[in-house]
Amino acid sequence: MPTLNKIRTALTGTAHRPSGTPLTALRTALTAFFAVDGFVFAGWVVRIPAIKAQVGASSGALGLALLGVSAGAVATMVITGRLCHRFGSHPVTVGCAALLALSVALPPLTHSALALGLVLLVFGAAYGGLNVAMNSAAVDLVRALRRPVMPGFHAAFSFGGLVGAGLGGLVAPHLSPTRHLLLLTPVALVVSAVAGRVLLRHAAPRTQTVESAPVRPRAGTGTRWLVGVFGLIALCTAYGEGALADWSALHLTQDLDSGPGLAAAAYAPFALAMAVGRLSGTALLECFGQTRTLVLGGLTAASGMLLGALAPLPWLALTGFAVTGLGLANIFPVAIARAGALAGPGGVAAASTLGYGGMLLGPPSIGFLAEAVGLPLALTTVALLAAAAALIAFTVRNAEPRTA
Repeated sequence: MPTLNKIRTALTGTAHRPSGTPLTALRTALTAFFAVDGFVFAGWVVRIPAIKAQVGASSGALGLALLGVSAGAVATMVITGRLCHRFGSHPVTVGCAALLALSVALPPLTHSALALGLVLLVFGAAYGGLNVAMNSAAVDLVRALRRPVMPGFHAAFSFGGLVGAGLGGLVAPHLSPTRHLLLLTPVALVVSAVAGRVLLRHAAPRTQTVESAPVRPRAGTGTRWLVGVFGLIALCTAYGEGALADWSALHLTQDLDSGPGLAAAAYAPFALAMAVGRLSGTALLECFGQTRTLVLGGLTAASGMLLGALAPLPWLALTGFAVTGLGLANIFPVAIARAGALAGPGGVAAASTLGYGGMLLGPPSIGFLAEAVGLPLALTTVALLAAAAALIAFTVRNAEPRTA
């Protein structure tokens, strides 16, 4: 068979492409994992107020407890890259998804802020590990498909989050947090089991060169620097996601005198626009390429956020939030995919850790700035960092790592 592959390559001038059927099955399975990740995480987020009341935590104590998610995720992201190198991204994805499904049922079982923080360490570890592992698996699949389909996976995450948040809003008046989150466990386990069978049946695909050798990520003195650059781009994007998730509703209420119903829906235009933008991400990448997609996305997000932060009317602010979502939609997945192409699972882990740090940095930074200069001006930092992401992407458009 290797001889036949070499003859075929010599005659056609191209490598033999892997069979389409396993790749299609892997793409479907990975899409399911991205969707269930967003679904479970959103289900937990919408029950935070009820769990806060249940454990009797102050706002400060709750903030410290919620750091458990961040600490667990960031600590695990680095380790997961090594685990993917040793055991493969597919088994690690399945294992982390099962742990996420089980751990989401733990927070409502706690009765103190300390206990809540401890179980959120486990939840955060599963969440962070799953994000690195499934993104690493997606990078391998993107390389094998030879199509920039990474935004489609992140669109599945966004739509999973929309479904999880919407369902949570519907059941919140009727189910306790314990019953609600406990119901998420079997749903996530079933999806993980069905999709996991596909991942465990097929190894991560490897593209072939003319010598029938697997293509490996390049290693060299410049690779780590470039991975850090793309991680910084991811950070700039995630900063905006975290800021809008936590502060958009308050901006409409406090600064634009909106009613509680409209304020509660402030995040929806941003999230929906981001999901739709990611659905079109593959077409955008094929049409414009990575650099133009990053630059146009950053500039679009910057202009949208300036409108959202400084508009005098609520409907203009909501329009600005939607434009911001469209602009930011594909920056994070493209940055993570590029880091993975450069350095494999380790690159995904490093860039994801930086990106997740941006999501953590955004909300408190906006809060401190709001006290000093007001919330509208504080929110313009989202536009500033989106423009910075565009500038960075343009600056490194021709950069290549130097081999050792």
